[in-house]
Amino acid sequence: GSAGSQSMRKFSCVTLSPARLNIRNLVSYEKQQVPIKAIMFLAADGTNICVSANKKWVQAAIKTIDERRGAKRK
Repeated sequence: GSAGSQSMRKFSCVTLSPARLNIRNLVSYEKQQVPIKAIMFLAADGTNICVSANKKWVQAAIKTIDERRGAKRK
């Protein structure tokens, strides 16, 4: 099958993007330990972007997404 037909769970990070992403474009994230420790962000357009888990902006983005999710539950 094509990469587009695979679910997010089957997708795994093997390379990390060096780019800083726009937090407004990110809708969710998934933590990954294997094959490399990374955070996989899901962008609003449906693309998955893998980034290093220990960057400060990544931690800020995770916090922002968590806060957005919390606000939706109320």
